[in-house]
Amino acid sequence: MRVAGREIRALMGEAAAVGARLVQFTEGALTYPGKQVMTAGPGGHRVPADWGRVAWGVLREEAEAIAERAGELGMWTVFGSIHPLTGPNRPHNSLYVVSDRGSLVARYDKRFLSHTELSFLYSPGRDPLMVEVDGLRIGFALCIEARFPELFAEYERLDVDCVLLSVMADDASMAHLAQSYAMLYNYWVGYGVPAQFSATSPAGIVAPGAGGWRALPVTADPPWRSRTSTWTRRTRTSKRPCGTRARGAARPAPGSTRGGSRRATPAARPARRSEPTARTRPNARRSRRTEPGRRPGGATGRCHVRP
Repeated sequence: MRVAGREIRALMGEAAAVGARLVQFTEGALTYPGKQVMTAGPGGHRVPADWGRVAWGVLREEAEAIAERAGELGMWTVFGSIHPLTGPNRPHNSLYVVSDRGSLVARYDKRFLSHTELSFLYSPGRDPLMVEVDGLRIGFALCIEARFPELFAEYERLDVDCVLLSVMADDASMAHLAQSYAMLYNYWVGYGVPAQFSATSPAGIVAPGAGGWRALPVTADPPWRSRTSTWTRRTRTSKRPCGTRARGAARPAPGSTRGGSRRATPAARPARRSEPTARTRPNARRSRRTEPGRRPGGATGRCHVRP
């Protein structure tokens, strides 16, 4: 926890140096106890976690040091940790929201838990959280909650401008879901993931509407995009799905049979009808989110979310 706290504060300094107003960290950035370690029991069976083993005093000191550093830098900070409850309740898996004045202004508790988390580790949260930063309304979500569309639909009804999704998973589908929600609900999505998983899905910012990545690490293109295309090319050339020809093989004559079925000649194929399609932009009334800035009745400014 001491090492994690120092690293978080160092990264905060780097973000502030480039003018960030808000920095987002991952789920469990300060501490993320391993499921297998915390629930290991006799004979390989899982047992409820013994949270008495946690150095809660050290955890509190590091969290307070992060809040103090946020005040020194004048920068909003969102980081993941665990939040203790009175016994016999299990702790929450949470995101702490620290203001640019160095005070803890809110805490988001993970509401949707995995089977292991719910059975042996954590207590679920109850409510969504929305915080206003420089005139922008920001919602929060944690890891597996990306797989529950109703949570992101709820934030759309709350009229947020951005959702910060912090994960602790080596899973590219999480990034794809972040893109989907940005496109479907027309708000910004900040995607935070640990550096050791960035080869699968790097941290970044997804723009509303089209759902394109507006900010990524300096590695340019998302790595999963090139890996997916390579896999597709390899599949096409090696396995050759049914109905494809091997390279160099002769093309069958029109009307000939293959595998007991007759292939239709070009003349026999029905002509395709072209019908006009109407495309409407989802949530057109919320188009203002593509240019975050002035909000009616609120302050002006721009919320910068750094990976």
